Amino acid sequence: MLCDRLITKLVKEKNMIDPFVDKLAQKSVISYGVSSYGYDARVANEFKIFTNVHNAVIDPKDFSEQSFVDKKTDCCIIPPNSFVLARTVEYFKIPKNIFVLCVGKSTYARCGIIVNVTPLEPEWEGHVTLEFSNTTQLPAKIYANEGACQFLFFKIEEICEISYKDRNGKYMGQRGVTLPRIHTK
Repeated sequence: MLCDRLITKLVKEKNMIDPFVDKLAQKSVISYGVSSYGYDARVANEFKIFTNVHNAVIDPKDFSEQSFVDKKTDCCIIPPNSFVLARTVEYFKIPKNIFVLCVGKSTYARCGIIVNVTPLEPEWEGHVTLEFSNTTQLPAKIYANEGACQFLFFKIEEICEISYKDRNGKYMGQRGVTLPRIHTK
């Protein structure tokens, strides 16, 4: 697992995180930036709020954009027992010898807000799509341009034969909030 010094070195050598905050910003905000053993990423101000106005079925193979309301705002209200999709402010470029896991911020977890992100594989790049679940029976608030989750970086002992980039991963180079998709070829 990489420490702050090695994360910062990788960012300088490989432009792994852009923009990169080299110190933990924490005064009057939910913290973000490099921490002792990770990087606390920020959530951008673009949100897709789940709604069931159209009585849609959630189908990962045939996802309807009608299931969401788009909102650009400094803070987003998540309805009770619902979720929103968002993205990181930061654009990530993961080197071939690094594997990244994401965990939620304790500040949100203590409010019943769970952040879910799948791993960032070697040679994946893009804005990370974030899912915030409100597990409470009350509306919950997410703050744009503040900390959302923490990424943990692991150096791989042996390089994989086929990276995410090599196999032309379906979420490669994503920008903005990206909905579910499947390969069609």
